[in-house]
Amino acid sequence: MTFPSELSTPSAFRRALLAVPPLDRDAWLSRALGLEEIPDDGELPRGCVPYLPAPVDTVLGAVDQLAITADDVVVDVGSGVGRAAALFQLLSDAQVICVELQPQLLEASQGLFARLGKQRVSFVLGDAVEQLGALESASVLFLYCPFSGERLERFLAGLRPLAQKRELRLACVDLPLPDLPWLEALPGGGSLQLYRSR
Repeated sequence: MTFPSELSTPSAFRRALLAVPPLDRDAWLSRALGLEEIPDDGELPRGCVPYLPAPVDTVLGAVDQLAITADDVVVDVGSGVGRAAALFQLLSDAQVICVELQPQLLEASQGLFARLGKQRVSFVLGDAVEQLGALESASVLFLYCPFSGERLERFLAGLRPLAQKRELRLACVDLPLPDLPWLEALPGGGSLQLYRSR
């Protein structure tokens, strides 16, 4: 399946998406992206969460509230099949980096971006906690509860040096971050928590 060319610009895609009733947007996006089946989760390390697709309206809220543009590099931590990363790019034309621990999910993500014909994407196979060097260009990080506890603490500690180089914005879904002196909470809404480095 080829992605419809009439939806290839962020403004055209946004118009089409917003024309869909909110309760139908997730199914519409999956159909538009040709995501029929999601590969099974493999065995996960302790502290990691199985893949779940992020709700469309949550990603839309992150794009709007964090003012994500084509100048941004959005890292989808625990990107699964690339659905949220694709949505970030389709809505903003931002460059995206998909970081995924499970090879079968990352392979599905690569297939999705090939179908979309999008070039501003890169893929990182591995644990995001151990792959922070691959995230040097990040300006926005998206976390749909990929991990928690000690693993989350290690990830945030690894982000701090990046935040000292430039401002980072974080969008977290159902994952309130601990109070950290270098991270400022922003107004969010519902299950979306937003942060900016200081």
